[in-house]
Amino acid sequence: MPLQIDLNSDLGESFGAWSMGDDEALLSTVTSANVACGFHAGDPVTMLRTAQTALANGVAVGAHPAYRDLAGFGRRAMEIPHDELYGDVLYQIGALAGMLGSRGAGLAYVKPHGALYNRIAANPGQAAAVAAAVSDFRADLPVLGLPGSRIQAACADAGVPFFEEAFVDRGYLPDGTLVPRGQPGAVLHDVEQIAERAVRMVTEGVVAAVDGSLVELKPASLCVHGDTPGAVQMALAVRSALEAAGVEFARFS
Repeated sequence: MPLQIDLNSDLGESFGAWSMGDDEALLSTVTSANVACGFHAGDPVTMLRTAQTALANGVAVGAHPAYRDLAGFGRRAMEIPHDELYGDVLYQIGALAGMLGSRGAGLAYVKPHGALYNRIAANPGQAAAVAAAVSDFRADLPVLGLPGSRIQAACADAGVPFFEEAFVDRGYLPDGTLVPRGQPGAVLHDVEQIAERAVRMVTEGVVAAVDGSLVELKPASLCVHGDTPGAVQMALAVRSALEAAGVEFARFS
């Protein structure tokens, strides 16, 4: 059978009068949309508009919960008590699911954002809070995250389906984690390089880390960040290169 892959992007990150990314163009290219839920970006109108556009394009809609950090775009590490983080994540999931329900659709998955995503990859307590919130909302709701992470283990303990993703536009450390933003090599911009590594991720199951070593991957989905400059061109190049390699696109969820 031909190889299949999902392509996801972080969308709905505009806020009020401030516009972020080209959601409409990306929603004609990706197969899954991680929609901001108002804590790091997004507002009710943006959430609903993004969800409706995704549904019209046959794109799966996932919740993109974050730390309560509008000023820092959800990228600042925070120490949040278990009960508070549980409630914050449950609140965000419920908000987007309610909007989708008003349009006769259901939430497809959950992918945490930014600092929360990175924190639950390494912190078992924070990971357990997120997994518990997802499980209590809907036990069969998948979580998309970093392979070999604490959130993967927490989801297994909570009986929540977990799917691995890989980042085509982010640098990797030799241990399989992402290069922290602000450090050299954290964010990639060369479209040709990004397309080539995306093909290698899917067809060979590896990505080159910043030191040249190879990190093994088995991604169900590839991520192109919607706020990265040139995101639309990246997504189109990635999709074109993968299709040329005989890879088919299908929603992981």
